Amino acid sequence: MDEGKVSVVIPVHNRAGLLREAVASVAAQTYRPIELIIVNDGSTDETGNVADQLARECGDWVQVVHQDASGAGRAREAGRIRATGEFIQYLDSDDRLLPEKFTLQVEALKRSPDSDIAYGITRLIDADGSVLKEPYKWTGQRAEYMFPALLVDRWWCTHTPLYRRSLCDRIGPWSRLRFSQDWEYDARAGALRTRLVYVDAVVSEHRQHGGGRQTGHGQWLSFPDQVVFFEKLFEAAVESGVPLDCPEMKHFARWVFAASRGAGLSNDLVSAEQLLALTLKARRRLDTQIYQWLSSIIGYHRTAGGMEGVRRLMGRRVGSETQRLAWMKKQ
Repeated sequence: MDEGKVSVVIPVHNRAGLLREAVASVAAQTYRPIELIIVNDGSTDETGNVADQLARECGDWVQVVHQDASGAGRAREAGRIRATGEFIQYLDSDDRLLPEKFTLQVEALKRSPDSDIAYGITRLIDADGSVLKEPYKWTGQRAEYMFPALLVDRWWCTHTPLYRRSLCDRIGPWSRLRFSQDWEYDARAGALRTRLVYVDAVVSEHRQHGGGRQTGHGQWLSFPDQVVFFEKLFEAAVESGVPLDCPEMKHFARWVFAASRGAGLSNDLVSAEQLLALTLKARRRLDTQIYQWLSSIIGYHRTAGGMEGVRRLMGRRVGSETQRLAWMKKQ
């Protein structure tokens, strides 16, 4: 590990033009020393060649890793294990860092030796770079720990935080989840009771563009992967000390209950049963116990269909008590 160095990891798949902007935002950092590891995750267009060209243009502080398409999480892991810096920055290929990010966040971590993550304000921009929202998500709020808010939303973006390398080693490898692998990663950081330090400045830009993001078209995890994601999020929250009776945990229980009903409606009865069991771990209520009893008699599919019909008639929304606090207010 090189003391003081910031290692930047950019996973990329078929985003040649946006990759150039992301790399330019790293090169423009006022802080040194830095290194950049671009992981070309099985691109089928010119992205791999562009990555190699950028490495030649930038010099020996940039390296490129080519691998078969494995997903964003595994691509980040390929970069993480090659990183040599004291600090690690993850950056998606369609987002940008502001020039003072590393200067401000490294300084904040040096001032707070008991903190392992520094974060600041992220703003949302459109394809042309115009600001749509600032701050974006909850990045304008100070928080000392990641939980319990992480049970409601992933309240920052992948590029918002700067991690100490030592923390990343303790968190362990990135998961193979197709979506929300960054949420699960931060949940493991939260389970370690990782202390945060806040920088009151805009440090990064999250781009909204027509090219599509991972979750930009209503896609999310398959029901079996939802089981994995929700179980890991719950375990991390409990390990971090989140009480079962707090509002965020109540919201989480309703969220998982809704996922169980969705699995039942889709006839994925194994996932429906597993998600319901997790719901009862998070919050044991009379309605979920009755639902479990009915499901054992008439099946998950019929029970889920009946309950969803009742819910629509009553105009009830999932997690209404806490979802209003979330940045995803329209969902």
